[in-house]
Amino acid sequence: MPMPMRILMAAGLAAALCVPAFAHEYKLGDLAVDHPWARATPAAAPVGGGYLTVKNTGATPDRLVSATFEGSAKVEIHEMANKDGVMSMRAVPNGIVVPPGGTVELAPGGLHLMFTGLKGPLKQGEAPKGVLVFEKAGRLEVEFKIEPVGFTPKGKPAAHDAHKH
Repeated sequence: MPMPMRILMAAGLAAALCVPAFAHEYKLGDLAVDHPWARATPAAAPVGGGYLTVKNTGATPDRLVSATFEGSAKVEIHEMANKDGVMSMRAVPNGIVVPPGGTVELAPGGLHLMFTGLKGPLKQGEAPKGVLVFEKAGRLEVEFKIEPVGFTPKGKPAAHDAHKH
């Protein structure tokens, strides 16, 4: 192989190894939690939203019943809905069922974690710790990667984000 080709291949490999992984995944029993994240917030924002995907590979349902986030005073599980053209948001006090063999997505414009009483702005690139509590599987420690303002997950249209925190 000619020298310039070897140099290009080596440079490409080095670049690939230096790129941080986009997604981060956690396992707890039959549950897999993929890429917990939140958007960066302005300095005075009192709230933020947390998003993630939960997959249940088991034969029985489980339920996300609560969460904590080190950057906020309180976390609530919320749902957004559009009824007759009117967007509403409400707490989901009994949590979110993750059916056996199913996947539940917490994403902008739908189910999400509402971080209230932010202790400071959520800054892009940081990864505050949190805990997800499942009815059967128990507690799972995670990090929420703070993405840029306006971030939309790959493959999701911008219209998917009907509400910004």
